[in-house]
Amino acid sequence: MKINWNYIKLGFLLVLLSGVYTFCVERHQSKKIINSTVEFIGEDNLFITQQTVNKLLIQNLGSLTNVPKDALVLNKVEKVLEANEMVKSAQVYLTVNGGLTSKIVQRKPLGRIEGNSNFYLDDDGKRMPLSSNHSARVPIITGKITDESLQNCYAFLNFINADDFLKKNIIGINVVDTNDLQLKLRLEDYVVNLGSVNNLEAKFNNYKAFYSKAIKDKALGGYKAVSLEYNNQVVCTKI
Repeated sequence: MKINWNYIKLGFLLVLLSGVYTFCVERHQSKKIINSTVEFIGEDNLFITQQTVNKLLIQNLGSLTNVPKDALVLNKVEKVLEANEMVKSAQVYLTVNGGLTSKIVQRKPLGRIEGNSNFYLDDDGKRMPLSSNHSARVPIITGKITDESLQNCYAFLNFINADDFLKKNIIGINVVDTNDLQLKLRLEDYVVNLGSVNNLEAKFNNYKAFYSKAIKDKALGGYKAVSLEYNNQVVCTKI
């Protein structure tokens, strides 16, 4: 009987490759985490710091250095980070050289509520606590604060944040009633009576036309109130 050495060689090669693969996997799994780093994605406004993140992980999971890689549950680490009120989302992964990296997206405030309780309204329309590390430069919201009026403020803030002119000039929102908002401007002394958040594009197209003409006529200092509540017109109250 003739021996087919090619098959024997192939079999030996497969056994050898399997052994090498098993060795590499076991060696990789036995490696330990040597360091932990934090990366903040997006804006530089740090409502939560790297020190706070490290403390949060240690309090909930203990020290993560010198922990075997295969003993660490990354999903559990992410849930610990996302439980913090300043964190919108977290992604955690292991690097080839034994590092643990946490990429964190912070919550983004759109407005700051000042009243019986102080907090932010974030870009998901949810309440966000103030931070001792950073104070966001966003419009101040005062007046009759309810869940419904905050949703109207949220819709309005999203609208003005998409417009450079309005974003730069509107610094305050006073909630007169649920569907009645009054605006404070950065440079002008008059207030803008917005009314409801319906037809915002038409209202501010009218306002921009009024504003351009009033600047040209040097008349802005003569008004104490400008109303956008009425259809297709701007009604001004003089001092």
